[in-house]
Amino acid sequence: MAANDRVLTSGRPGRSSGPGGVFGVGADGMSMMRAALSAAAPGTALRDGLERIVRGNTGGLIVLGMDKTVESLCTGGFVLDVEFTATRLRELCKLDGALIIDKDITKILRAGVQLVPDSTIPTEETGTRHRTADRVSKQVGFPVISVSQSMRVIALYVDGQRRVLEDSATILSRANQALATLERYKLRLDEVAGTLSALEIEDLVTVRDVTAVAQRLEMVRRIATEIAEYVVELGTDGRLLALQLDELISGVDPERELVARDYVPELTGRRPRTVAEALTELDSLPQSELIELTTVARALGYTGSPESLDAAISPRGFRLLAKVPRLPNAVIERLVDHFGSLQKLLAASVDDLQRVDGVGEARARSIREGLSRLAESSILERYV
Repeated sequence: MAANDRVLTSGRPGRSSGPGGVFGVGADGMSMMRAALSAAAPGTALRDGLERIVRGNTGGLIVLGMDKTVESLCTGGFVLDVEFTATRLRELCKLDGALIIDKDITKILRAGVQLVPDSTIPTEETGTRHRTADRVSKQVGFPVISVSQSMRVIALYVDGQRRVLEDSATILSRANQALATLERYKLRLDEVAGTLSALEIEDLVTVRDVTAVAQRLEMVRRIATEIAEYVVELGTDGRLLALQLDELISGVDPERELVARDYVPELTGRRPRTVAEALTELDSLPQSELIELTTVARALGYTGSPESLDAAISPRGFRLLAKVPRLPNAVIERLVDHFGSLQKLLAASVDDLQRVDGVGEARARSIREGLSRLAESSILERYV
């Protein structure tokens, strides 16, 4: 979301406990925004009604939810409680005043009401309708939609955030650009991940190699998150985009966790760090810091000095074992606990593997053959 689409807030007097229904219970701002975008996406009855309002050159103010707080802001108007349809939305917006729709967007509850939110709630909007929409959304916790008659703009207000609903062609254009960027980053990720696999087999991994993979994994995830927002906004028009996105990011999240489990340093009293904490810190890195390998190294639990990037480290074996076919996670855990490092796993014989609980002779041979094939293919990919 662009910076100018956000409205920072402080102080929300009289705010309700939050919407339920289609917008979830106790949802945070971003999940509420995503749910609201989905409810107003192309192909939905709500979006059809909003576009009818724009084409009819009329404005509108619509609250997507009703509770005691919303009711306390309403004066005048009509109590309806009729089934929601796009045509009814369009016709009722011809009246002066706002519409109140239930949180499931199945009923139009009130029409022609005047909303009187708390005037002390800060807003950066200028037009009367938009200022009201912004303040009401902050006070009641429900999404509010404002349709500008003069600008022909549909704006969605959720929890202090503002998002302009654009047409599918505009969103698709940006989404396709992001998808092309994701394809390039995914290609580079596959290259550095393949290099890391070969270095693991040869026991030549450095902190730099691991942070390069972790960095690319995080970049791919962030681009994918942006595209996922476009998919939500596109509604039925985003089905093909969703398929392409799923194919490109398949396996990225598991790979990210496996890299962390292999390389996050063991817990120490001086600097305790769990895999979950390392992943959380990576996720919270600003984009400007993510491009620095030293910052990524610190997030993983290393010192992060330029000299430390060339320090040798050894994987525990989670990542390579996960590539062995039909090997349960519980067995992988026991194998890593027993051998402690990938090099010991690679050197283990069938008899050595059988000593691990849950690994019989057949599975031990399967693991031994699987690791050997992975080692050969990784080396061939690196040098051929």
